Amino acid sequence: MRLALAEAEHAPLTGDVPVGAVVLGPDGAVLSRARNEREATGDPTAHAEVLAIRRAAEAVGQWRLTGCTLAVTLEPCTMCAGAIVLSRLDRVVYAAADPKAGAAGSLWDVVRDRRLNHRPEVIAGVLPSPAADLLTHFFRTAPR
Repeated sequence: MRLALAEAEHAPLTGDVPVGAVVLGPDGAVLSRARNEREATGDPTAHAEVLAIRRAAEAVGQWRLTGCTLAVTLEPCTMCAGAIVLSRLDRVVYAAADPKAGAAGSLWDVVRDRRLNHRPEVIAGVLPSPAADLLTHFFRTAPR
């Protein structure tokens, strides 16, 4: 999670919300790192999770990320939860809950929906305070 937090710290430099993500392989090796890049790239899908998943798939040479873990500083949204399920990640670890848009247990629970063919393990609340502090500072100081 500390690697994901380090990624999140760089996101505000481009005006992006400070969210960071890391994908770890089955052996715990870092496959990819990413941070939000929506403002930096103008891409509405450039959430940290989606970018980390894309880069991890490229690193392993296939779209199935079986045995891999995604660590992210903010609970994934519905788009990211869908990408997590579709990429077959085994585990999602997140720091801060997102009661307004979270799709891993807060507002929705897409990743554990029994109607889907894959349901990764979810571990919530890992280092939530540093992640929440980054977000709070960003939104308090961002120009409106």
